[in-house]
Amino acid sequence: MLIDLSNRTAIVCGSSQGIGKAIALQFASSGASVILIARNEDRLRKVLRELKSSKKQNHSFIVADFSDPDSLKKKIHNFTSENPPVHILVNNTGGPKSGEIYKAETGELANAFRNHVVCNQILIQALIDGMKKEKYGRIINIISTSVKQPIKNLGVSNTIRAAVASWAKTLSRELAPFGITVNNLLPGATNTERLRELIKSRSESAGISLAEAEREWSSDIPAGRYAEPEELAYAAAFLASPLAGYINGINLPVDGGRLNCL
Repeated sequence: MLIDLSNRTAIVCGSSQGIGKAIALQFASSGASVILIARNEDRLRKVLRELKSSKKQNHSFIVADFSDPDSLKKKIHNFTSENPPVHILVNNTGGPKSGEIYKAETGELANAFRNHVVCNQILIQALIDGMKKEKYGRIINIISTSVKQPIKNLGVSNTIRAAVASWAKTLSRELAPFGITVNNLLPGATNTERLRELIKSRSESAGISLAEAEREWSSDIPAGRYAEPEELAYAAAFLASPLAGYINGINLPVDGGRLNCL
């Protein structure tokens, strides 16, 4: 089975590092033109140089901070007005800080909703007309296994990820008649900077060693290891391809079997 994204254009958010970067690299290797989005321009330029262009793709990037939705809206509309339609959108945003939900300030919830749900909405509204015109669209949301099973000490993240999943399921039904699919990837513990931050935070809040905190994270993974970002990227490339045209509105865990639910 060959995953071929030739003649497709993809926007990948949060693509300066971690899972987003891995997805951008995989999409480029599969033939897509990739537009990177993140807030760190130096990192974006570095990733841009790593993207393959053997099929004469046209890669670029947009510097945007999702804590400023108005700026994001302006930049994405400027991009769409000057460029051909985008076929693939990967919504991927860094998660909220750890902590118990009953201790969370209301501002933390508002900020997380803005960074995830509101910015996702801005992006799809800017891109849907182009997808309809092309009769091809793939919207892929990188969320979390907490959609199915809340994760300890990630109260705000659990709450907001579930909101994104419900938003995506609703959207999947509305856009299906236009040849646009909307699916969610649910990463388990993945070897990224975000996971290292969470392990460190758990160590500090619980007064335990880093080694103990890491054992907590890894002890209930049947596969006995963390995922590598590339393993999420392979799943994203499949969902972005024509091969996945009849897969719509799903939550796909990539978690080494950690979830206890169906």
